[in-house]
Amino acid sequence: MNIEEVIQSDKVDFSGIPSNYYLLGLISAFENRFQAMADNTMQEISWKQFFAIICINMCKEPPTLKELSDVLGSSHQNVKQILLKLEKKDFIRFQTDETDKRKQRILLTEHCMEFCEKNNDMSRGIMEKMFGGIAESDIETTIQTIIRIEKNLRSFADNE
Repeated sequence: MNIEEVIQSDKVDFSGIPSNYYLLGLISAFENRFQAMADNTMQEISWKQFFAIICINMCKEPPTLKELSDVLGSSHQNVKQILLKLEKKDFIRFQTDETDKRKQRILLTEHCMEFCEKNNDMSRGIMEKMFGGIAESDIETTIQTIIRIEKNLRSFADNE
């Protein structure tokens, strides 16, 4: 059942739910559905593993575990588990930092780059379909809204 069907279903009553609660639930339900679709589509790796690869690739230099955890917004333990699975599949490798031998840098392998190249058109097609008919200004507004919500969340956590 897709989100719209759930909303229109007589099995769930959304009346009386404040819009902020509703939005948070909608984001969570969307993330679950998107992850399932992406996991199904890629097959070789999970969405979370692919997202880690995207984030590693966006870093100006190969990140450390701490740096990647900050970018992903996830715990060291969770990111480490993702990376160990990627390492087993020959998508990443760890390399000792040249200036600080205590740090391990995360590098994408040739196998990973070939996988990304092979799946680039499919990935682009999914994004085009998913965002079809949505104005760029609406996307920008959504981005700014989520950034603000996250900023508010951080200030709440800082005051605890």
